[in-house]
Amino acid sequence: MSGLGRAARFLVVLALRTDRRRAGLAAVMIAAGYLASPMVAVLLGRLVDAALAAQTDVAVTLAAAVAVVLVVELMMAHFAHLQYFELAELMELKLHGELIERANGSVDLAQLDDSRFADELQVVRDDISPMQVPVEGLLQLAGVVGQLVVTTVLLGLLNPWLALLPLAAVPPVLLARRAQRLVDRAKDETAEGIRRSQHLLQVATSASSVKELRLFGTGPDLVRRQQATMAAVTSTVWRAQASGAAVRAAGQAFFALSYGAALWLVVRDVADGRGSVGDVVLAVTLAVQVSLQVANGLGLLGTLQGFGTTVRRLEWLRAASAVPDGASESTGSAAPTRLGEGIRFEGVGFRYPGATRSVLRDVTFELPAGKTVAIVGENGAGKSTLVKLLYGLYRPTQGRILVDGVPLDEVDAAQWRSRTSAMFQDFARLELTLRENVGIGAVQRIDDEEAVRRAIDSSGAQRVVDAVEGGLDGYLGTGFTDGQELSGGQWQSLGLARSQMRTEPLLLALDEPAAALDAAAEHAIFVRYAESAQRAQRRGGITVFVSHRFSTLQMVDLIVVLQDGTVRESGSHADLLASGGLYAELYLMQARAYGPSGEDQPPVAS
Repeated sequence: MSGLGRAARFLVVLALRTDRRRAGLAAVMIAAGYLASPMVAVLLGRLVDAALAAQTDVAVTLAAAVAVVLVVELMMAHFAHLQYFELAELMELKLHGELIERANGSVDLAQLDDSRFADELQVVRDDISPMQVPVEGLLQLAGVVGQLVVTTVLLGLLNPWLALLPLAAVPPVLLARRAQRLVDRAKDETAEGIRRSQHLLQVATSASSVKELRLFGTGPDLVRRQQATMAAVTSTVWRAQASGAAVRAAGQAFFALSYGAALWLVVRDVADGRGSVGDVVLAVTLAVQVSLQVANGLGLLGTLQGFGTTVRRLEWLRAASAVPDGASESTGSAAPTRLGEGIRFEGVGFRYPGATRSVLRDVTFELPAGKTVAIVGENGAGKSTLVKLLYGLYRPTQGRILVDGVPLDEVDAAQWRSRTSAMFQDFARLELTLRENVGIGAVQRIDDEEAVRRAIDSSGAQRVVDAVEGGLDGYLGTGFTDGQELSGGQWQSLGLARSQMRTEPLLLALDEPAAALDAAAEHAIFVRYAESAQRAQRRGGITVFVSHRFSTLQMVDLIVVLQDGTVRESGSHADLLASGGLYAELYLMQARAYGPSGEDQPPVAS
């Protein structure tokens, strides 16, 4: 399907699904307004003949008719604009909703690590705002086509050869398509550069990063990189647009020559006595309209052909984000309501899309039901990736994960996640009210103040509430409102509170839950969550801690030590210390680093 056909079909279907009544009104009004133009030409021709024949009454009537039709033309254009402007806004909202679903609707997160998916998503997101441009373009192009048909018939009645004038628009149309392909190719080539430039711009203007840029003096270097990237993008796009403009100019020059030949035919007929002066006025007016119609049509064709490329990209996103058969979040075995055995990793390996190295390799261990487990290891050992695999956010590239003996990829993903909770290392900082920031952890209870306060109390985040003006109803962040800016530790406390909105989850994983907190606060958090883990034991719930500090790990039931993507050892704190392996080495190294009297010093087992 051509870009024009693809764009037209997509817009019509989307408009009818969005607001059929408004779409119909806009189409009727556009048609009435565009068909008024050739009617004005006919009336002007007859008006000239009536005036030359001294038919005053007829001339006055025709003049009044011209005025009325012109007013109708202006009114229809205005009221049609009101209809399709609102329609376009509704269509844009619908498409934004779909993009959100495409970005977040897959069973796992693998597609978000695909560079092509990110590029296509970026371009589509930019091209559908505002939707008024393609919607207006389609309606106006339909009006131009109708107008051109009527104009062609009227010209043919004056001289059959004049009916061929619209055919002179064919070469310009073909050349316009070639010009659009040049621009589209440039967009494809520069998509990554645009994303990089926008990232650099965001880093250079975000409050969270500007302080580091000023401290390290890297602002000017960042600006140079951003400018160099945009210069390369602009150069590529400008060359494509200049080439496209030259191609379009050649097509329009061809039509201009045809237009001059058509006018010569009309003048010749009048000179030979085969027409009236009114016919000359009619022909000249219609020929001028044809010129405007073709020029307008060419521009609209370019707009819609460009949007056809956007539709093609969206179709690719739809195909790329389609959930494979048997992989839907809402299908599969029912998730357990309690755990009897636990969760087992069997020979699990994982490699991120496009990566050449596996993050995890042949990982085998068990998380017993009703137990607390700590996962430790140096940076890059694969701890956070392992946690994401537990939730089905990624699927193993080898091996399998069993939940009470059932493969996790065969369990209803939506049900499983609804019975879990987590705070990830890269936790979300939601610039909403404090109540919403916490309550979104169980969105069905977001308005339950008692549940929100209980989550805040259980996570020790009350100090954050006290520090925010307006308490639970106070806004956080300064990106959208004049809200309260929080420290990293305060944001993390709210992330912990969010994880407590679901009571007695079957799986609760806390990935570096105290990375932004001091040692005393970390100890309090681990004690508090160890107590909540005891409550979850009634349903066999598993609590997983991921931490780089060892000072509080003595209280967990099982410690799993990762190194270079594999399980190096596992066991209790005492057993691992006694074995003298990697855990003991890291533990004692940390104890020595903190010093004999530092408050962060982990107690050394006797």
